[in-house]
Amino acid sequence: MAGFDFLHLPGPTNVPLAIQRAMLRPAEDFTGAEFTAMARGAIDALQPIFGTSGEVFCYVSNGHGVWEAVLVNLIGPDEIVLIPETGRFSESWREMAEDLGIKTQKIAGDWQSPIDPSKLEEALKNDTDHRIKAVLATHIETSTGVASDLPALRKAMDDAAHPALLVVDAVASLAVSPIEMDDNRIDCVITASQKGLMMPPGLAFVAINSHAAEAAKANQRPKRYWDWNRRRGAESYLWFYGTPPVQQMYGLAEATRLIMTEGLAARYARHRRLADAVRAAAEQWSCRGTLWFNCPKPAHRADAVTALRFADGVDIEVLRLHCRKRYQVSVAGGLGNLHGKILRIGHLGDLNEAMVFGVIGALELAMLDCGIDIERGGMDAALAALEESGHADQ
Repeated sequence: MAGFDFLHLPGPTNVPLAIQRAMLRPAEDFTGAEFTAMARGAIDALQPIFGTSGEVFCYVSNGHGVWEAVLVNLIGPDEIVLIPETGRFSESWREMAEDLGIKTQKIAGDWQSPIDPSKLEEALKNDTDHRIKAVLATHIETSTGVASDLPALRKAMDDAAHPALLVVDAVASLAVSPIEMDDNRIDCVITASQKGLMMPPGLAFVAINSHAAEAAKANQRPKRYWDWNRRRGAESYLWFYGTPPVQQMYGLAEATRLIMTEGLAARYARHRRLADAVRAAAEQWSCRGTLWFNCPKPAHRADAVTALRFADGVDIEVLRLHCRKRYQVSVAGGLGNLHGKILRIGHLGDLNEAMVFGVIGALELAMLDCGIDIERGGMDAALAALEESGHADQ
């Protein structure tokens, strides 16, 4: 087919040509001074993106791997993790903990709402013996399109006067929405390369503060590859516990350069602006009642992904397939309890207005082709949202 494919998944996201070119290089001696300096610089360049002066560790892994890294480094025998339920990924993290023999406590959720700070505070106040070692919070839950309020979670923990560590999954939010790890006194943040960092899948990262470092040092749970205490030293192979991912590290160096050149504040504003355009289109389509937002409250909707529910009788998988095959635009379906019930539009990473217009226009055509009764005019609504943002005058 003519043209190129549009990728609007919640991840992986588009990889800029500059990052692709940075990775297009031969193998080299990773013990050399040039690679060692570059790799250290690339990892350390993540600190301002996390909003921390703490340590950052790099793994050859995906996000699920660093879920496990957190669990085996921080949680000892007879300790409990408290996991607020926000969707498929918070549930998968809980299931992983249980598979590792870790005791879990869940704050039940409806897969449409963020973490409720009042319920978090209540659960911690009820833990009078302080057996809960950590709260595992998913910042942006891409399976539901919901974002939780990190400062509110920190306040809830302070109000409960509980010593638990605050651990945040920022796989979908790093370099998309503010984290401010140090300002929010988050003890540990994890992320992966394939979303806001605009890289291929394959790298994952853990940032920790001194409290998390002390907890890991004291924890006697058996571990080897994931062990933070084994990933320090002067030689680059120690940082990866083996052969470094040479080409990917050059990509990471370029990714962090691009992010900081754009500027974090500008980057967050761009994601919000483009998300607002997608949400405006969805509001227009929803006027006939055949689709609606999975997350009902606008303030709780993530800037990384928009999740839409459809009326009974709409085959979302047929719609997705038609959109991809006919218009070369890929959007995501539902996961877990929401499989076949929602459609998810990713709008994060390397993205601009024209690309957003592409997914809005193609998806509107695909819905009309599939006989879905929507209110036309998604493009006009998106244009109006962008005009209102003031971007048209920039």
